[in-house]
Formats: sequence, C-alpha cells, structure tokens
Amino acid sequence: MSVHATARIVATRAGLPVLTGEGPLAPRRTRATGAGARVTVVGAMSAPLGGDRLAIEAEVRDGARLTVDAAAATVALPGRTAEPAHYDVRLTVGEGGELHWLPEQLISAYGSDLRMRTRVELAATARLVLRDEQILGRHGEGPGTLLTRLTVHRAGRPLLDQELAHGPGAAGGWDGGAVLGGYPAVGQLLLVAPEFEEKPRAPRLLGDTAVLTPLAGPGALVTAVAPDALRLRRLLDEVLRDHLNHGSFAAYR
Repeated sequence: MSVHATARIVATRAGLPVLTGEGPLAPRRTRATGAGARVTVVGAMSAPLGGDRLAIEAEVRDGARLTVDAAAATVALPGRTAEPAHYDVRLTVGEGGELHWLPEQLISAYGSDLRMRTRVELAATARLVLRDEQILGRHGEGPGTLLTRLTVHRAGRPLLDQELAHGPGAAGGWDGGAVLGGYPAVGQLLLVAPEFEEKPRAPRLLGDTAVLTPLAGPGALVTAVAPDALRLRRLLDEVLRDHLNHGSFAAYR
C-alpha cells in the first residue's frame, strides 16, 4: 500500500505558527545556532517506496529566517508496485526573508524509481541557501532510477530551471564523461541574495570536480561530483562556510 503524506512549515518573525507532518515526515523544532528558527525533519518510517507520494511545504514570511535540515539521509527504495515514487518540495520566501534548506543526502537504492520536484518562489529581497546531494546506489550496488527537477523563480521571473536524470530509467550517457564521469555522488549548492545583482560571484573551478557558476540573476550555483558522499559533503560545506563567513550573508547571521 502506497503512502500519501505532507509536511508543512510556516516561519514568521515571531516563531513557527505551523509545524505539521504526516506518515514518514515528522518535522521537529530544534535548537538554532544563529538567528531565526530551525526545523529538523525526522523520518518516521521507510520512504519513499514505489508508489508513495510525499510533499514538504515550507513558507518563510516577510523578515523571517528559517533553517531546515534532516536527521538522516532519505533512501529511495523499491516498493511492491511498479509505480514510481513522487517527492515534491515547495518553498516560498517573502520579502527580507531567509531560508537555509539543508537536507541530508538522497540515496537512490538499486531497483527504486523516484521523481523528485523542488519548486522555489522568492521575493525580490529574499535570500536562499539550498543544498541538494544525490548518491547513486548504496555501497556495492548500482543506482535506481532518479529524476529530479529544481525550479526557482524570483520576483515572479525564472532564475533557475534544471533537470537531472540518473540510473537505468534515464537516457543513455548520464554516467559518461559529459555528465557524471563515472562518479556516484553529485550535488549542488544554490546561493541567492539581492546583493549579487551589484556584485555577482565570479565563475571559478573548485578543485578538479566542482565549479561555481554565476546565474543570470542574483544567484550562484555550485555543481560538484565526487567518489563518495563524504567527499561531496566536505566540498559543498567548504563553499558554504566561506559564503556564510565572508559573503553577503555574513551581516545577516
């Protein structure tokens, strides 16, 4: 039997008036290390399995700050049905709001089939840090089928629309030199701040397997591949620490 579940988070300057979850999605308020609120999503059961439909909605209202992380990695597993699982994330950040969306890795286990869609709506003065990490297969196994799409709009205009497809259900060449180069771990870090309109981040290589690319708008995208989840996280964390300590977000911590 498939599971349909939705978690909702609403952050205001005064706190978290909405914090609800269903089934495998259990958001919990946890101690914040900086300004604003922090929510940790705890997995209450194995999911997503084939046929499951999960969703998380997070709204950061004007002037509020929110960090959302997770207690453990999300593992996409095969289910009793041949239907793919669906996982939808919908994020909204109001004027002067700030969202750090920092989930743990998404692991695509062999035999699984997951469609994941993340939609972000940002006000003109909103700030966003979004981390996305995908691990293709558990240790010693091949990957499942994983199709992901990230769509970001700022002030009603497109900022980023990116789709990735990996595994046996994807088109050929996904693991070739032009895409993953045989690496089983792929991730990205999206940084959006209004200050980038005046001072955009310069493009640069970050070692041998990562690059920072400025967007056609007030944002920058770090894309990386790595031989394992640990090295992927270390690379993205290094960029994030530099950005938070020395970048445009530093004054707002």
